[in-house]
Amino acid sequence: MHVDNVLGQLTPREFLRTYWQKKPVLIRQAIAQFKPVLSREALFALAAQDDVESRLITHFGAQWKLTHGPLASLPPTTRKRWTVLVQGVNLHHDAADQLLAQFRFIPDTRLDDLMVSYASDGGGVGPHLDSYDVFLLQAHGCRRWRIGKQRDHTLVDNVPLKLLRNFAPSKEYLLEPGDMLYLPPQWAHEGVAEGECMTYSIGFRAPSWQELGEAYLGFLAEQVDLRGRYRDPQLQPQTRPARVSDDMLRQARQQLGTLGGKPRDVLIFLGEYLSEPKPSVWFPSVRSSMSLPAFKQAALKAGLRLARQSRMLYRDKYIFINGEALQAGGDDRLILQGFADKRSLSPQELRGCSIDLNQALLDWFEQGWIQFS
Repeated sequence: MHVDNVLGQLTPREFLRTYWQKKPVLIRQAIAQFKPVLSREALFALAAQDDVESRLITHFGAQWKLTHGPLASLPPTTRKRWTVLVQGVNLHHDAADQLLAQFRFIPDTRLDDLMVSYASDGGGVGPHLDSYDVFLLQAHGCRRWRIGKQRDHTLVDNVPLKLLRNFAPSKEYLLEPGDMLYLPPQWAHEGVAEGECMTYSIGFRAPSWQELGEAYLGFLAEQVDLRGRYRDPQLQPQTRPARVSDDMLRQARQQLGTLGGKPRDVLIFLGEYLSEPKPSVWFPSVRSSMSLPAFKQAALKAGLRLARQSRMLYRDKYIFINGEALQAGGDDRLILQGFADKRSLSPQELRGCSIDLNQALLDWFEQGWIQFS
């Protein structure tokens, strides 16, 4: 499928300068005399395939329900208020792929896929926000869109969709075949079918920096080539065995620091990594919950000890236990450092614990990390 222009009377340059990531625009007859590139039956067949990402969303009565594909069966088309969404139709259908290619005035690094949604009368996915740009091209039938730019992003509780609780639309449009609505990221919108309809969503990739950062670290992990192994030939007898030593921290910062991050990051990573129990280790959790006063009273009577499986380390203000890190100050820090070194706390030592430390100890007790002596 080839069309001369997918922006109606707008040129790509005019659209990008005036609207792209700036404000919505409704383009009447963006593609004049547009016809769907695949039939309803072909779309339903795609939704039933194992290798196709699809979702069924129903709003029968007052209840929203989300079902992930493959979708072997769908509600009858005569039943109102349901919709099926098929992602990546361009990957499975030549005409859909050709249609998506007409949007390559946007770089391929941003262009994602063509999603096709079929909705029975009254069907839709509710008011929501997208974190990416989207073109909503009406392919068959009519859909009424309400849109608004709002600061209140509170979501409805206990529904399987991220629906806006306080949707406040400021504009409303009825789209017919060939009409197209462009929305920048974070514009609230809701589309409801008037009669059965099909809508094509041309979506764009907009990865978060967090997502890219995690992927980048994974990439670096495949590139890293640090030679050698930690050594301590000048090791001396330890009076504080649970302390992360100066020599180990220095060597770790020297080697791992080449990968980036701050000196503190190396310390926290090292403490969490070295205190993480082996994968085969498990802790029998305490089934019956104990109140904080009851736990404190029992601990002051019996004392506490680390479970055999627990690993506990420390350095400076950081305490590491079973792969987790926390910060402690004052007497709490000294108590926890002593706990790590001796692997036990006497009733006398426990008398100096703050309320926060007692709560942390109770949490560890319930996880099976520590026990009464």
